[in-house]
Amino acid sequence: MTEPPLPATRREAAMVDGAVEPAGPLAPARRDAVLPVGREAVTLPLLLLTVTALGGVRVTEAGALALVPPTLVALVLATVLMGALVRAGALAPARLVREQRTALENASGAVVLATLLSASAQVFTMLTPATGLLAFVFTAFFGLLLWNTLAVEPDRRQLLRSLMVVFGGAFLIKFVVLSALYDPAGGLLKRVVLTLLDGVSLGALGFVPDGTATGYLAFLTLGLFFVALVLLPGRRVT
Repeated sequence: MTEPPLPATRREAAMVDGAVEPAGPLAPARRDAVLPVGREAVTLPLLLLTVTALGGVRVTEAGALALVPPTLVALVLATVLMGALVRAGALAPARLVREQRTALENASGAVVLATLLSASAQVFTMLTPATGLLAFVFTAFFGLLLWNTLAVEPDRRQLLRSLMVVFGGAFLIKFVVLSALYDPAGGLLKRVVLTLLDGVSLGALGFVPDGTATGYLAFLTLGLFFVALVLLPGRRVT
């Protein structure tokens, strides 16, 4: 049997007691809309800052250490990547910064967005050769892929899966294939690649290999970056 609608005064009293929830813009945030404080204030910023720091470390074979800042092109690619994350529902900025949150909560959310931008730019810088023809090829490939992603508008799972394949492939090409190709000691992989690139001069590629330690750091950095992407507050499915 359906209960008659409550009068305005009784309905307001029931809302106070929690018996009836307001609808529309005054509706309280759903429980799943609240991002855990520890994840927003500690875990995500710490992960993204670690990616930013490790992504800029370069260790040569001689053991020399260098810190490389993100390039301007990488910052542009990172901005487009964040747009793709928002479009796919993998990132919901409104869950981090909005009028209903306190100033401290909005500041915490802004830190997450800023560190995500810096970490993404550092990942692109890390995966892209520093100079030469390959730098242009990698940058153009990343740019075209991101613009295509914006046009296709995949869902969150499809986007993360696509990024894993693309970034993983770029990692293998730079830190495994090209490093083996420029290894003075040579090896089976080098002979195979040289056979496939018959007639291509290695000097024309302009690639400068990093030390082996840089590859291990890049692998760790990429893993932490994807952990952070999974933990990002995404769009709620209603």
